[in-house]
Amino acid sequence: MTTDSTDTPTGTRAQWLEDRALRTIIGTALALPYKRRVALMGWLVRKVIAPRVGYRKRALDNLAYIWPDMPEAEKARIADGVCDNFGRAFIENYSVRDLLARADQTMLTGDGLPAIEAARAEGRPVLFVTGHFGNFEAPRAALVRQGYQIGGLYRPIANPYFNQHYAQNMHDLSGPVFEQGRRGTMGLYKHLKQGGMAVLLFDIYDSGGVPIDFLGKPAPTLTSAAEIAAKTGALLVPFFGVRQADGLGFVAEFDAPLTHDDIVDQTRAMTAALEARIARHPEQWFWIHRRWKPKRQRRRAAATTAP
Repeated sequence: MTTDSTDTPTGTRAQWLEDRALRTIIGTALALPYKRRVALMGWLVRKVIAPRVGYRKRALDNLAYIWPDMPEAEKARIADGVCDNFGRAFIENYSVRDLLARADQTMLTGDGLPAIEAARAEGRPVLFVTGHFGNFEAPRAALVRQGYQIGGLYRPIANPYFNQHYAQNMHDLSGPVFEQGRRGTMGLYKHLKQGGMAVLLFDIYDSGGVPIDFLGKPAPTLTSAAEIAAKTGALLVPFFGVRQADGLGFVAEFDAPLTHDDIVDQTRAMTAALEARIARHPEQWFWIHRRWKPKRQRRRAAATTAP
């Protein structure tokens, strides 16, 4: 289902108040010049918001789970970088005009570019897969500036008031955008079948997913992207928006299309592509996500083996 800004969301008063606060922060930041707003949001999330809402602790806990022998100072440095990058990406993606304008300066690189250009010429669909790394909208913005139209499938935010403008914002960058679920997935299938291009983020915990090792630990992962590509004949291309040292610019990296026949092998391959980026820039992946949920995995495993 594509987004519809005319729908009136319904939720709790607490959710409404939370959305009002977020709108105030976003509106205040958007009133500032672009460079100042991006730097400010990075600082605000790193120094104020993340420590208070538990994001920084979650990042530290995840880092300890994956790299227990890493020095504490290095974990703290990465966690702070994660929070800063999250804040920057958040306001960048609400700065649609500026993000598109600055996308002219984004370098597009990688073995996948010729295949993408050939697919557009042939009218063949392309499904881009990526993770919550750097800014995952930066490559999409760069392609839009090259004349591509890139849709996507997104997981709705729990707060319905916030989700309304969050989804509309993604649609404003380049539609159509489909909400995860049966109707949205069918819409995405139709879009791809017609030769369209779209983005799907795959690095989210899902209890119904296949346990695929991610950074050395099993992480339930949906194979939806590979399944959709197989059914629509779409090229399956990993891409990543790598933030540069100035904190503002990006390099958009496009890997060669995945060629594995098995959908689990394809999902492992896209996972490996994300792991390679995290190895180079660990502070750019969203360690604030509950990606592994080891306690829940143990409980589910115990439940399935219980007599």
